[in-house]
This record gives sequence, structure tokens and C-alpha cells, in this order.
Amino acid sequence: MFKKVGASITEFLSGVRSELKKISYPTRSETIGSTTVVLLFCVIMSIYLSIVDSFLVWLISRIV
Repeated sequence: MFKKVGASITEFLSGVRSELKKISYPTRSETIGSTTVVLLFCVIMSIYLSIVDSFLVWLISRIV
């Protein structure tokens, strides 16, 4: 029983190693570019949501 478990663990780790060799990591410039896009999007969305929230607060206060 333990030989089957040991063989399956060895086979699993061998598969993991072969899959890790297939990974292509982004370059430094690609990482910086992607991070910049994400941060810029977050800033734009926060400004947009702040404006919408302020408008809705103003609208509700006028109604009530």
C-alpha cells in the first residue's frame, strides 16, 4: 500500500515539475505595464463611483 502511495506522489511531483517548466513569466516591462493599467483603472473607477455616490446622495436629499 505504501509503495503505491510513494509511487503516486513521485508521479505527481514529476508532473508538477514538467508543468512548471512550461510557465512563461512576464518580463519586467510587461509587469510594470500591467500594474500601471490596473492602478489607473482603480483610480478612475474610484473617482467615477465617488461622483455617482455624491449625485445619488444629493438626489435623495432633495427628494426627502
